[in-house]
Amino acid sequence: MADATDSSLPRLAFVGGGNMARSLIGGLVRRGAAPGRIAVAEPNAELRERLAADYGVAVQADGAGAAADAEVIVLAVKPQVMRLVCEALRPIVQQTRPLLISIAAGIRLDQLDAWCGGGLAVVRSMPNTPALIGAGASGLCANARVTPEQRRSAEAVLGAAGLTTWIDAEEHMDIVTALSGSGPAYFFLLVEALEDAAVAQGLPREAARQLATQTALGAGRMLAEDGEAPAKLRERVTSPGGTTQAAIDCFLTRGLREIVADAVAAATQRGRELAAGSGS
Repeated sequence: MADATDSSLPRLAFVGGGNMARSLIGGLVRRGAAPGRIAVAEPNAELRERLAADYGVAVQADGAGAAADAEVIVLAVKPQVMRLVCEALRPIVQQTRPLLISIAAGIRLDQLDAWCGGGLAVVRSMPNTPALIGAGASGLCANARVTPEQRRSAEAVLGAAGLTTWIDAEEHMDIVTALSGSGPAYFFLLVEALEDAAVAQGLPREAARQLATQTALGAGRMLAEDGEAPAKLRERVTSPGGTTQAAIDCFLTRGLREIVADAVAAATQRGRELAAGSGS
């Protein structure tokens, strides 16, 4: 993960100051970025004032004003307004030639470049909601104009909220969206189901929720810190003929792997449909 200290971080502008932008800004400041090198454009006055008060960053209502001297511009707006935002920024970015980083789902590199006037270095990223607590996972994809130094800048920005990994083929970004972008909801659903199942067996709901939540946290940490493949970790806790084996057999007999494969395929396809419908 790239560092985000003053010496490595270029002048940044965030266009959009919602939850995901806030998580990135907070992570950058906590890791040593000077607030004076970060500007934020946010039309909502309450969000603007809160960002300025909490992090000391410069705030404006207007995107072009915040982006005027930025070396990196993070486009942190909803996909449905991205084209209008890019077109409004076109005069300034054609003059200053910054790195553009989009965190909007489904918007392609060529769309972002065209909407901003063309010829620009663009990184498309797909963060996820655990970025809000510094535990995010972001896939990044760059167009051919992005330099190695700009890649490091993108890593520093997105890495402030968690893990980053580069995706070489842009068509795989829809898979990233289905896996890590939507993925937290899959785990929430599993914990929800475990909680309900334990309650159905007679355990009080508060205890069921605490135990299911901590089990998910502990399993995630083991996956991240142990270094073994998930299958190996599963085998370690699955004694032949034991309680875990009984549960695993039930999962597999009922087609868990097929359900997961179908779910990820459905999310990937929906991502492609959304990208196709976002305009050229």
